[in-house]
Amino acid sequence: MFEEETRVHDLFITHNGPGDEEYISFIQRLLEAPDFEWKDHGVPGQNQEEEIEEQIQASQVVVVLSGLYNRYPEVKKQVKIARDMEKPMLLIRPYGLEEVPVELEEWASGVVGWNRVCIVEEIEEILGLY
Repeated sequence: MFEEETRVHDLFITHNGPGDEEYISFIQRLLEAPDFEWKDHGVPGQNQEEEIEEQIQASQVVVVLSGLYNRYPEVKKQVKIARDMEKPMLLIRPYGLEEVPVELEEWASGVVGWNRVCIVEEIEEILGLY
């Protein structure tokens, strides 16, 4: 029988830097998703505008952790760069909450909570794979 080719999804996950708890928690959710191969092109600690542009350029989908958006200017900068590049954005609601910043919701290609099945399905839907 033929083995299915594994597709690696190229993501940029917004972050505030190394050790960001919400970012680490989100990464853990994706690691637990079965049959979902991905690479995060976001590199916490490499936050010069040129570095962020290169990281986002290499991604297919920008995953925006909306709980970080209003708290950290760095995340707002990442979102602005993604918008300028017209990258599709998946908005993740703050953990346990429904409300998200209105402007983010308007820009997003999709909005989901922290359920890893929903996250994976929405990424694949944005990419036209689902």
